[in-house]
Amino acid sequence: MDNMKKVSAAIVAHVDAGKTTLAEALLFANGAIREKGRVDHGNTHFDSDAIERERGITIWSSGASFVNGNTKITLLDTPGHVDFSSEAERVFFAADIVIAVISASDGVQSHTRTLWKTAKKYSLPVFIFVTKCDLERRSKDDIMSELRKEFGNCVDPGLENGIFTNAENIAECSEELLEEYASLGTVAEESVVSAIEKRQLFPVFFGSGLKGDGVAEFSQALSALSPQPHYTGEFGARVFKITRDRNERLTHLKITGGTLRVKDQLKLGDAEEKADQIRFYNGSKFSVAEQASAGDICAVTGLSSSFAGEMIGEALPAPHSLTEPVMRYTLTLPAGVALQPFLPKLRALEEEDPNLHVEPCGDSSVSVSLMGAVQAEILKRVIFERYGVEVSFGSGKVIYKETIRGRAEGAGHYEPLRHYAEVHLTLEGLPRGAGIVIGADCPADELETRWQRLIMTHISEKKHVGVLTGSELTDVRIILTAGKAHLKHTEGGDFRQATYRAVRQALMKAESVLLEPYYDFRIELPTPDVGRAITDVKLMGGDIGSNGINDSGTSILTGKAPVASMDSYAATLASYTGGCGILSLSPGGYSECKNAEKIIEQSKYDPESDLENSPDSVFCAHGAGFVVKWNEADQYMHVGKSAGSERSFAKKKNVSIDERELEALMLREFGPIKRREYSEPRAVEAGELHRVKGVRTSFIIIDGYNVIFAWDDLRELAESGDLEGARERLISIIVNYAAFTACRAVIVFDAYRVPGGEGEKYDRNGVNIVFTKENETGDAYIERFVYNVGKNDKVRVVTSDGLIQLTALRTGVLRLSSAEFEREIAAVDEKIGEMIRAHTDDFGKISE
Repeated sequence: MDNMKKVSAAIVAHVDAGKTTLAEALLFANGAIREKGRVDHGNTHFDSDAIERERGITIWSSGASFVNGNTKITLLDTPGHVDFSSEAERVFFAADIVIAVISASDGVQSHTRTLWKTAKKYSLPVFIFVTKCDLERRSKDDIMSELRKEFGNCVDPGLENGIFTNAENIAECSEELLEEYASLGTVAEESVVSAIEKRQLFPVFFGSGLKGDGVAEFSQALSALSPQPHYTGEFGARVFKITRDRNERLTHLKITGGTLRVKDQLKLGDAEEKADQIRFYNGSKFSVAEQASAGDICAVTGLSSSFAGEMIGEALPAPHSLTEPVMRYTLTLPAGVALQPFLPKLRALEEEDPNLHVEPCGDSSVSVSLMGAVQAEILKRVIFERYGVEVSFGSGKVIYKETIRGRAEGAGHYEPLRHYAEVHLTLEGLPRGAGIVIGADCPADELETRWQRLIMTHISEKKHVGVLTGSELTDVRIILTAGKAHLKHTEGGDFRQATYRAVRQALMKAESVLLEPYYDFRIELPTPDVGRAITDVKLMGGDIGSNGINDSGTSILTGKAPVASMDSYAATLASYTGGCGILSLSPGGYSECKNAEKIIEQSKYDPESDLENSPDSVFCAHGAGFVVKWNEADQYMHVGKSAGSERSFAKKKNVSIDERELEALMLREFGPIKRREYSEPRAVEAGELHRVKGVRTSFIIIDGYNVIFAWDDLRELAESGDLEGARERLISIIVNYAAFTACRAVIVFDAYRVPGGEGEKYDRNGVNIVFTKENETGDAYIERFVYNVGKNDKVRVVTSDGLIQLTALRTGVLRLSSAEFEREIAAVDEKIGEMIRAHTDDFGKISE
């Protein structure tokens, strides 16, 4: 088997084109299965899931292998429905070739074009099989003419016993083939294989998957003409899918080099995990093996941190997905099902489909990204069958994006005390579908190459958002043009801050454009209803690309229309055509939004209030950092100024928040404040408070874990394994402190690494307790919170963390180390003791 050529083939098609039927015929013709199943009978080898058999469509990709001659071909069956495009694209990541199945009766359909673009992006050779030829009166010449018009060098090779009867047409596909044909009068098989591998030639075959016509010949052609994949001796693999089988988590791999053996250690990111079991799947059944070698498609158990799209042992990065969800739905849990315990189950589904992007949005609901209503129905069914929970979905909302028109320059400066970085960028709008393109036009003698690479990394690591609705930025080229570092004070994180602010400032200056997703549509309907359809499309903001009549006398309309309006049009079409109208949709990319003003108004997005994406810069003067608004920051920038010409910065103004604004902020963040009935905040005379220097503050924010591990008694408690006890002890201390000093206290505990953590905020006798959500550091929460209240000169931040102290410095609030705060707590405890002693009689009772 190791000497055998191994080829993995993604078999793709528009829905109902006959793809699964052809896959079934290929397995049967090559002896891999004993009986051919039928989609309409619900007994195919591939569509083994009950939901797939019910609906008669492929929803999840699956694999099965057959051997023809000296070639082992693993067929990877993929969904054809547009709602499961991302599932189909993941298979391209593991494929060596693509088999595009086209119905002779329907020809090239909209989703076929999308799949063809995906194959081109992955540089995969394509074999075309035109099926249902037994039902179609169209000639082969008509079909070939359509294929050449759509895809280019499509040729029926006429392969018979290793000889090409159509060598003359094959020779027209490349100069090399033409020269060979001119000198020899034919073309060699290896030359044709080379042309197929380079995508200079797309061989076409005709037949019927249902009747088996042409299937044996097609099998032989796949064996003979499929390019030999190139593998290395060192182990490498691509993760293309994550699934679950009962309690087992399965990582589906394409082995791209070397050999994988049971119990081998695999390096996944910074971790190493063991491959416990290796499985080879044929449909829903599998066999267990001791090893898998280059070219094999297998599933591995025992890996907990792998993810779809991961490259194991390969240097090349995984390609960016072309298929992205266009709708956002709210998934609501039924009464009695708590979100927090159920969230890990949704995260498991997100592992299987990374495009879900699960985000909690309420006490019992999450938002998920989907392609459309059909996918929502399937997800609802999967959750019920897997977990026994009946969820509900709200109406979908379109996922918008933003870009810019023309060019804009932006600069970001980050210079709190003992930190320094400045970045200058140019942003340019690009054609639709270009995505984010990053480049540099900055001389190395002006900014070291290492800093330039770091800035480029910071540009690419973040999903930047626009300033109109806060939607994801796309179709923009970002060019680094200048920058500045400090020999002593610049750190990596400084350039991250400066880069983000530079991008954001450029967007604030630019002419921004709101984009919405479009569908490429194909409407097949009775000719008398064409006028109604054209009118509907125009009212929806769409455009008609072409219209005509097929051989059966039915009219065909094609074009583009916004997802927001076209997504629910199938029911309308069926209604006015008496069920005769057929709507086919495929992702058509993003285009300018037709009703942008309305969408922007509805979003109520304020770019200057988005603290996670600030356009402002931070400068330093007189030993303190201060913020300069984005529209004033250019005149403060350092790059381009001659020595000694830098501005003498003005002192930061002392701005304060009035009590009503502070009260509104606290109510919005934490809700009503609750205090013990017996512990009024003014239980002590005002004069008593001034006896402890610095105690009387309006507000104090405490970095909880930093304090716990800075105070000896709390640290010992935490390190003994009772971290919860240490937290409770700290909270109790702060409750007493806050009641005595009449201050408002917030304790922030960093839960950044808690899987699925959604954060928590609650009140404990007047003290606000915060646990941050997953992927939100305590630093980030404190920075955002301090930004809101930090202009008040009575706010203090307690921590020994340098970054948080710098955050406090930047906003002008007071800083207090954990050790200083411990001494202050001790002083307050002493005062409380004096008061108790002063009011206690000889019998140990508190005096009235």
